[in-house]
Amino acid sequence: MKRILAVALAAVLLAGGCSKSSTPTPAPAATPTTVSGTIIVFAAASLTESFQAMAKDFEKANPMSVIRFNFAGSSALATQINGGAPADIFASAAPANMKTVTDAGNADGAPVTFVKNQLVIAVPKGNPKGIKGLSDLTNPALKVALCAEQVPCGAAAKTAISSANLTIKPVTLEADVKSALSKVKLGEVDAALVYRTDANTAKADVDGIEFPESAKAINEYPIVQLKGAPNAAGAAAWIKYVTSDAGIAVLVGVGFQKP
Repeated sequence: MKRILAVALAAVLLAGGCSKSSTPTPAPAATPTTVSGTIIVFAAASLTESFQAMAKDFEKANPMSVIRFNFAGSSALATQINGGAPADIFASAAPANMKTVTDAGNADGAPVTFVKNQLVIAVPKGNPKGIKGLSDLTNPALKVALCAEQVPCGAAAKTAISSANLTIKPVTLEADVKSALSKVKLGEVDAALVYRTDANTAKADVDGIEFPESAKAINEYPIVQLKGAPNAAGAAAWIKYVTSDAGIAVLVGVGFQKP
């Protein structure tokens, strides 16, 4: 009888062990897949906070995978990719920078637009200079930061300013939108043209002022798997998540617009 009970107890313990090692419940925002390994994502600086939050959900749903990001201005990222930097995915803040990569034959498939973004005027919290619109930035007494023209946020700013027939003389041209926003947060400038999403993520330090001219300079964000991606399966899974309803909901939640 003791021997029979011992065998039965061992069977129960074994069954319990198998149950405990089953696949963890995935995070609500990501669908579990069979991907593993490191997934290298080159992404526009304006995607920093949203992509980092999404990566946590993706990795919970896919515990054998790790997302590694390289955030920078889209023009700089395109140059790095065309220069041979190893990456699985490119997410650009504008089609023009994506075209640089596709024209060089470094994309695997056609890019997909997954969100859009719009400019606002970022000012220090409380708007101490009383800035109300784009025309106020023509005041030579104000210090204004813009992104460099080759960067999507800079190209969008140029379009918006030109559409209003205005002349704005910035005191600095920054390499990406985060750098322009940082100038406002540090009090080095009175205002900067940045994306709505970046102003939203920094709302403890800045206010974002909407201006109608920005509607003429909305940026589309394309994403693509890169040719020779070290982790092609992982790249496909990440793009599928980003472009899914769950992924778009995360992005819209921080201020991006649906494509």
